Amino acid sequence: MISANNITLRIGKKALFEDVNIKFTEGNCYGLIGANGAGKSTFLKILSGQLEPTNGDIAITPGQRLSFLQQDHFKYDEFTVLDTVIMGNKRLYDIMKEKEAIYMKEDFSDDDGIRASELEAEFADMDGWNAESDAATLLNGLGVPTEDHYTLMADLPGSVKVKVLLAQALFGNPDILLLDEPTNHLDLNAISWLEEFLINFENTVIVVSHDRYFLNKVCTNIADMDYGKIQLYAGNYDFWYESSQLIVRQMKEANKKKEEKIKELQEFIQRFSANASKSKQATSRKRALEKIQLDEIRPSSRKYPYIDFRPEREIGNDVLFVEGISKTIDGVKVLDNISFTVNHDDKIAFVGGNELAKTTMFKILAGELEPDEGSYKWGVTTSQSYFPKDNTAIFDTDELIVDWLTQYSEIKDATYVRGFLGRMLFAGEDGVKKMRVLSGGEKVRVLLSAQACAAGRAILKQCRIEVCGCLVCNISHNTGGSFFCKSVHQEVIPDLFCVRSTDFIVGCKTTDRQNRVTVHRAVAGDTGVFVQRFYNFS
Repeated sequence: MISANNITLRIGKKALFEDVNIKFTEGNCYGLIGANGAGKSTFLKILSGQLEPTNGDIAITPGQRLSFLQQDHFKYDEFTVLDTVIMGNKRLYDIMKEKEAIYMKEDFSDDDGIRASELEAEFADMDGWNAESDAATLLNGLGVPTEDHYTLMADLPGSVKVKVLLAQALFGNPDILLLDEPTNHLDLNAISWLEEFLINFENTVIVVSHDRYFLNKVCTNIADMDYGKIQLYAGNYDFWYESSQLIVRQMKEANKKKEEKIKELQEFIQRFSANASKSKQATSRKRALEKIQLDEIRPSSRKYPYIDFRPEREIGNDVLFVEGISKTIDGVKVLDNISFTVNHDDKIAFVGGNELAKTTMFKILAGELEPDEGSYKWGVTTSQSYFPKDNTAIFDTDELIVDWLTQYSEIKDATYVRGFLGRMLFAGEDGVKKMRVLSGGEKVRVLLSAQACAAGRAILKQCRIEVCGCLVCNISHNTGGSFFCKSVHQEVIPDLFCVRSTDFIVGCKTTDRQNRVTVHRAVAGDTGVFVQRFYNFS
């Protein structure tokens, strides 16, 4: 068990937390949620001991081991993948290295022998002989191939490093597990594996995630962070949402009844306070009136962006024709003779484990790369906009948000552009922030503002809970164009494509190991039937 006792954290004059008291018990998975800037990641750092609070303390059951997901992707560059994972249990790793150092000595003394035997006993108690196989099992489950297990971390791409650091956090069956955005940069197979792992995990888990589908799958409790406090709710994310809304409705109904009672008492007092025969009753009602207290209903500090892709003209039936596209990168053919046609109202998902293939396909369609073979043609009535996976170059500037966004607007007026920013929660001075200083969530909202401003068709990725919900709502009800999506959680597909049944997801499996595209179709059973397509890059 881990508990926070009277935790307060002040940053300057602002209190991020104020007298927070909460316990996280064994056998539960807690989803820590809250608006951007509420302090979720900061609270995890306090729990893990990486950050000292202004007041209060953290208590952990004696003898229990805490593990957390490292965020520094370069910290272990000089170590192999397998060693990095085993470092998740620091004591076990230290024993392994001390044993190796002793056995490497040429002048092996009696004292060395005694020390080695002590280490061997502790090593066996910690099940150290299975450490490498356990680490390999975690890595394989997350999709890190066996041939990479002895590779230096420095030689791995960022997406694989994320999986290794996640395996490190999970290694050794920790008593308390802290995960900050564990699904970021994971493919669908890795997310599914992680979900099953956490569902079967018997110890304490505290996870911060903006993926509500993931939270629904793994969480037994939700810890809602709002106004510097944390409120616990039983159940997953959807249950929290419904119960929190129910509580507000009940409080409003209770206040309404109290207001009616107050009005009734006030009328009686005004009518009979001067009446001698009724004076005692009037006095009694005055005391009753003084006891009635209305419940304070504070609206959530969460704010939801307004996302609306509204093109200037209706697109025609011919949206996109792709014919025989192939592409080789660094000697590896990632796209092989791909052909497909996109029609009016199609909503399309590119899924599969080959991230390079999907990104390459997107860059070709966006005009950033040329195919080695084949061609593509956009319909004359279409406009396109691209949401890139890597936006580092876009935000590597001191330009103000409003100035940068103006280039995508036909109306070159700062007030008009600020209107788009206001809808995306950049109110007041936020609209004149520098691009370079924006947080991850703010960058997403800026890029979506540009796409809405240009009235193009969006190529999307996973977003924050508040943004993703509005985004899905807009796309699922939009009948004017085509959307290409990658790295989308499987549970968002029914919402995005207006399909109620998830049975069709079974069809999205790897059927061709030559990196070819496999097309699967599913027809929605609702009014306004769409034929949806899934292109599997594996």
